[in-house]
Amino acid sequence: MIKVASYNMRKGIGLDRRRDPGRVLSVLGELDADIIALQEADRRFGTRASAIPPHMFDEHSDYVPVGLTGRPHSIGWHGNALLVRKGAEVEESHALHLPTLEPRGAVAATIRIGDTRLRVVGMHLDISGLRRRQQARAILSHIAEGEDLPTILMGDCNEWRNRGGCLHDFGERHRLVDTGHSFHSRRPVAKLDRIFASPDLEAVDAGVHQSALAARASDHLPIWARVQAAVSETPPATAGAAGVFAHRGRMRPLATAFRGT
Repeated sequence: MIKVASYNMRKGIGLDRRRDPGRVLSVLGELDADIIALQEADRRFGTRASAIPPHMFDEHSDYVPVGLTGRPHSIGWHGNALLVRKGAEVEESHALHLPTLEPRGAVAATIRIGDTRLRVVGMHLDISGLRRRQQARAILSHIAEGEDLPTILMGDCNEWRNRGGCLHDFGERHRLVDTGHSFHSRRPVAKLDRIFASPDLEAVDAGVHQSALAARASDHLPIWARVQAAVSETPPATAGAAGVFAHRGRMRPLATAFRGT
């Protein structure tokens, strides 16, 4: 079983308006996931330096940033980054260029943890609904052209609705894992952060990481899911198809994910 997580870390700036990379690393330690997708991991201007100095990962965490670009001070691509627990094998990684009018992108990697090999995509989609759907289709097209692997898609989808839009596009071939409300961290009312899993993976548990530290470290709370190989082959999931997803350990029909809980 592998635990994955996604976290919009807001460039390390907490609700107290202080940039505190050590605080973010502490939240990541609380998460204790095997693979983490970060959004807003790099500063926006200049050298696009990582909001967490790279040496701090080695000295104060159990994680290694997945190599993505040639920028010496950055750990991501347009703010998207992937972290793996030390000891995991990263077979390959690359940035995905997405259709957009503003700096947006996604990152992907093939990762092996023990006997499990899977593809992970981290993303931060546009605030425009039309652009989000274009970006979702670009990500799905990229996946379809690659190796047939169990796949996790996760990140800040910027989708306020509980159904339709990019959720429909991703949900046509992936299970929507219901983690719960992650935004705003002070009072979570929206599910902007999402995790999707291919049908050959099963989410056995999922949720939002809520702690006093996480409530201060960013305007988003981290989300997580524990996944394993599906017991039996399931057909591609659609908004109305049968399937399962996890929400804090309870298994429910996939269709209810699009109605909100």
